[in-house]
Amino acid sequence: MSGLMQLKTVDVYFGAVTALGGVDLRVAAGDRLALVGANGSGKSTLLRVLHGLLAPSSGSVLRDSAARQAMVFQRPYMLMTSALNNVALGLWIRGTPWRQARERALLALGRVGLGEVAMRPARRLSGGQQQRLALARAWSLKPHVLFLDEPTSSLDPHAKREVESLLAEFAQDGMTLVFASHNLGQVRRLATRVVYLEQGRVLADLPVHEFFDGPLLARTSREADLFLKGELA
Repeated sequence: MSGLMQLKTVDVYFGAVTALGGVDLRVAAGDRLALVGANGSGKSTLLRVLHGLLAPSSGSVLRDSAARQAMVFQRPYMLMTSALNNVALGLWIRGTPWRQARERALLALGRVGLGEVAMRPARRLSGGQQQRLALARAWSLKPHVLFLDEPTSSLDPHAKREVESLLAEFAQDGMTLVFASHNLGQVRRLATRVVYLEQGRVLADLPVHEFFDGPLLARTSREADLFLKGELA
């Protein structure tokens, strides 16, 4: 295997529905890989297969066993406790002594600009703060690969910029990012590579500049071209 992980002819079926069909994909260290496509194209399913939350119906998933992974969901779940404990508990469950877990949690909260709200109930934070808290939880685990499912879809423009800025900083520090997004401006800003999915199949896997500005996309799929123009829901 070359890279952090590789999918070979992966299929995922939910009953009679094909969620993913014949997917071949490689994720290399340092990638900033955006998954795009219409609703129901298979982006979230692909993220879950990559992260190991969902086993493929057929095909194989190869991973670097030494690479740590974390995932941030579109609407991250907040425990009914403080922001600090929301981070520290994840570390403690993984075997970090509680005192060290709290120290690392404080560092993580400071990293995402939430140090001043460490003792506030997590569920009382704003949507943007909760998303940054979810990023703090993930960052505290020191993952090599961070998966994100529509990480800014429910946020206001200011909160979106804050989250994007954090993700760009994570990438600059060497973290590999794999994220699903409907926001093509965000894809332009954050991604180095774009995978376009349609009905569970990968129809384009291109460097970001070729995806947006190159001639290949229009020849790959009419729907992909419509999606890029904003004419496909």
